[in-house]
Amino acid sequence: MRGLIEGLQNPHQLLTILPGLYGEDDFAARLTGVFDDALAPIVSTLDNFPAYLDPELAPEDFVELLGSWVAAFTDPRVPAERQRLLVAAAVDLHRLRGAASALRETLRLACGVDAEVTESGGTSWSAQAQSAPPGSDVPRLVVRVPVGADEAVVRRIVEALRPANLPARIEVKEVGNDPVQ
Repeated sequence: MRGLIEGLQNPHQLLTILPGLYGEDDFAARLTGVFDDALAPIVSTLDNFPAYLDPELAPEDFVELLGSWVAAFTDPRVPAERQRLLVAAAVDLHRLRGAASALRETLRLACGVDAEVTESGGTSWSAQAQSAPPGSDVPRLVVRVPVGADEAVVRRIVEALRPANLPARIEVKEVGNDPVQ
């Protein structure tokens, strides 16, 4: 916690801005010293405020709050360094929300896996009326992740980011093989 840093000094000592008469008074020196100790973490935080707004530089306990400002995906099981990546990419991911690419990128940032996302539907254009649409009539979303991915985090991401009308299925696959499960 920033308020408990040993030896943190207020760079603007209160005693130095008081009239010189108070500089000789021991009580005034001790009293302003107490205020300096109380103000030091506040002054330090304000001096470094731009760093608090950068997910790569912000203190670990501030990253979650910063993520809530940009509605980033958060999960306590996601390591801190990956959480920083998710917060940094949150705005770009919101622009892609509902698309397979956003789901793939969120899984890559949160879990470090290259997921395969398959949707059942599609769009096309045809000069012939009543041509068959691409994909399947049954709406579905299939997400394939390699073995070793945190399945609880993957499931939470898929549930949070999938379109509401698509049921989702998660498959765990061996690298280079067909799905195992």
